[in-house]
Amino acid sequence: MPDPHYAEPRLARIYDAIDADRSDLVAYAAMVTEFGARRVLDVGCGTGVFACLLAERGVEVVGVDPAEASLAVARAKPGADRVRWILGDATVLPPIRADLATMTGNVAQVFLTDDDWLATLRGVRAALRPGGVLAFETRDPARRAWEEWNPARTHAVTEIPEVGPVESWSDVLDVSSPLVTFRQTYVFAADGAVLTSDSTLRFREREEVGRSLREAGFRVEDVRDAPDRPGREFVFVARAADV
Repeated sequence: MPDPHYAEPRLARIYDAIDADRSDLVAYAAMVTEFGARRVLDVGCGTGVFACLLAERGVEVVGVDPAEASLAVARAKPGADRVRWILGDATVLPPIRADLATMTGNVAQVFLTDDDWLATLRGVRAALRPGGVLAFETRDPARRAWEEWNPARTHAVTEIPEVGPVESWSDVLDVSSPLVTFRQTYVFAADGAVLTSDSTLRFREREEVGRSLREAGFRVEDVRDAPDRPGREFVFVARAADV
């Protein structure tokens, strides 16, 4: 089930404003050119920021996400009619034959069990054309990113058109390596409503990710640094291996 900040309509509508810095997408957009991708599968597309960006550039895009509220936000955006939106996950995809599949925004970390992660990778593998590429990021566990997920570092007040000020912050609830559970709190000044969203992420080691990709039928071609967060994440580039 998707976390509330993706699935709760009131939170989904403010998601883009709260998470406004999407400089992480620059590197993924460059990969579209690098790999000559004409058809892109955006796994965990959320509110459709990346999918709509590519569609505006003439790329054929399929966006898949299990959160209906997020897809409702995506479908309302300019250019959204040029994207094929699918409610679901990568294990239920129709034949797509994409040139490139992406999981931006650390989507790869929401798959907590080995079975779910492997099923997702295999679903993406089946949706790619022969020789297609999968690119995604995952946080380096050694950097212990969760140590910064506290009110002192994350507290913010965001002014959102037609909504008003929204106060937000994060708190870590549990660290049971490799799983980290945290809560995001949102306070709406307009009516005093307080909404929370609890999330759990899995922090996989670089070698573990590589093994799972090979098991799912991929060949790891590169592990890059994230330009927007240097030294903090692994950006995997893997190609669908010949069968």
